Amino acid sequence: MVAMKELIEFIAKALVDNPEAISISEDEDADGTILVKLAAAQEDMGRIIGKQGRTAKAMRTLLNAKATRENKRAVLQILE
Repeated sequence: MVAMKELIEFIAKALVDNPEAISISEDEDADGTILVKLAAAQEDMGRIIGKQGRTAKAMRTLLNAKATRENKRAVLQILE
């Protein structure tokens, strides 16, 4: 089974020009919520976020679907 961190990493690396600059960390809060932090090169931020945030919203939707299947909560944080 693919972890949430790997799911977001796969999507992000497919979107950007500089996949080596993608950095992802995964933390768990006290309430069990999984926090996935995504950082990319500054010039690739537009591709990660997308027009009007559509790409970021789609990644969050996929992450939430994956988390729901595992009976968990997940949040995607995109770092500037």
